[in-house]
Amino acid sequence: MSGDAAVNDEIIHDPVSKLKVKAFDLLASTFKPSKGEIRYFVTSGEEKLAFETKGYKKHRQVLVLQMIAWYCLYLGLIEAQIHSALPI
Repeated sequence: MSGDAAVNDEIIHDPVSKLKVKAFDLLASTFKPSKGEIRYFVTSGEEKLAFETKGYKKHRQVLVLQMIAWYCLYLGLIEAQIHSALPI
């Protein structure tokens, strides 16, 4: 992981919409998709992360993507690419 930050299955909160997005490090933890939730995947160099909403209720997908982009910048993953499916 870039810098000192590490993903330990953390949750990102949006205080306005109350939306929560959980982050998973695919190299260090098991990710089992939940039914009815939206998920995205991020690759950056050797890093592979999964993001999944928690309690998704018609939130805008743009908000989910903004939260993921913010979190990637927070981790120092400047060249992160967001995917709708896990790339091979």
